Amino acid sequence: MDTILRIIQVILALSILVIFHEFGHYTFARLFKIRVEQFYLFFPPAIFKWKPKKSDTEFGIGSIPLGGFCKISGMIDESLDTNQMKHDPQPWEFRSKPAWKRLFVMSGGVLFNFILAFILFSAIMNTWGTQYLKNSDAKYGIEVNDLAKEIGFRSGDKILSFDGEAIDDFNDLQVTLARNQAKTATVIRQGDTINIDIDPVYIPAILNTPGMFAPATPIAIASVPDTSINASANLLANDRFISVDTVKVVTLYELKSALNLYKGKRVDFRFLRGDQIKTIPLQVSENATIGVLLASDISDMNITRIDYNFFSSIPAGWDKFSSTLSNYIKELGLIFQPKTQAYKSVGSFIAIGKIFPTSWDWRIFWNICAWLSVMLGVMNLLPIPGLDGGHILFTLYEIITRKKPSDRFLINAQIVGMAILFLLIFVAFGNDIMRLIN
Repeated sequence: MDTILRIIQVILALSILVIFHEFGHYTFARLFKIRVEQFYLFFPPAIFKWKPKKSDTEFGIGSIPLGGFCKISGMIDESLDTNQMKHDPQPWEFRSKPAWKRLFVMSGGVLFNFILAFILFSAIMNTWGTQYLKNSDAKYGIEVNDLAKEIGFRSGDKILSFDGEAIDDFNDLQVTLARNQAKTATVIRQGDTINIDIDPVYIPAILNTPGMFAPATPIAIASVPDTSINASANLLANDRFISVDTVKVVTLYELKSALNLYKGKRVDFRFLRGDQIKTIPLQVSENATIGVLLASDISDMNITRIDYNFFSSIPAGWDKFSSTLSNYIKELGLIFQPKTQAYKSVGSFIAIGKIFPTSWDWRIFWNICAWLSVMLGVMNLLPIPGLDGGHILFTLYEIITRKKPSDRFLINAQIVGMAILFLLIFVAFGNDIMRLIN
């Protein structure tokens, strides 16, 4: 059922994005009186098609849910329909219009994707606002995984900046470290400010190892199994750790460190229960465990919440769109740097599906749609024949040089571009399959 729900979300999200993208091409084509022969969601064979009276456009839904298309008369596109090029240009054809108009038609899809992302981000701000943990409010510092520890970070560190750039949102720590390929991290460790030099060799691992940093939080008892070595102790759910013997304990990393000091011993643990302090002797196993399940207690963590009205949500939505666009361009740049191995993170529809939750949440759904809309817009700007960016590049060349590329050149370029795109799709699916295998 989880997989089915994710598939539904992927198809719905991509359908919205594709329709909006192709409608951008359609809008500018109709604005400049260019005939649009077909407007399809998904690819043929068609399961539904309709041509309104007095319209030159056939609208339809295909049976292969991998995108969509807007077939513009007199344009060499992925359909490679060269028959239309055998007759003289007609007034309603794309090729008969001046270059500046063709540039707008080709840019329309990207422009509409960016507009959609901006609208969605603004609507999300207006409806749900935003909430996040400020990095400066992570008062207990970070919990680190093995990779972060190997790089030089320690649980309890408070990260101040990467290469002098302060990070506002705690959740952005790892992605900023990778995206900017930071060379130095400045942290507070046990009251001292120190710099951690980050070896560039770790960048590939940082990109492909999620969960480097988690906010350190106070811990409490969740439950005590009947088989626990401390099952008979007077422990209750929500008892919050204060100390182990004389060692102060608040967070998980502090508890682990303390338990290692008392392996095989019976020592006094102090807990906060409600507004009372309880001292309970517990047995520590030889493996440095006490046989209880733990839970994070985030009751005293300061989560920043910001609400927006209609007017304030517009600039907030623009800021979110701008930062998302800038960050994605940086991330895309990493893919073309082989040393980062960021190409290994490229994924297909399988990877996209995994970012959707297994339960329906409209806020998350629209956030992902907005992010994917930015991604689709940027990807289509790549100067690859077959993508909008390739058409835009050739049109800009024509505007600058006043020389229009020949139809033969455009057809051959389209074939090369399609080959490149199929190669990229092959790599994306290959990466997904390897991730499934591993």
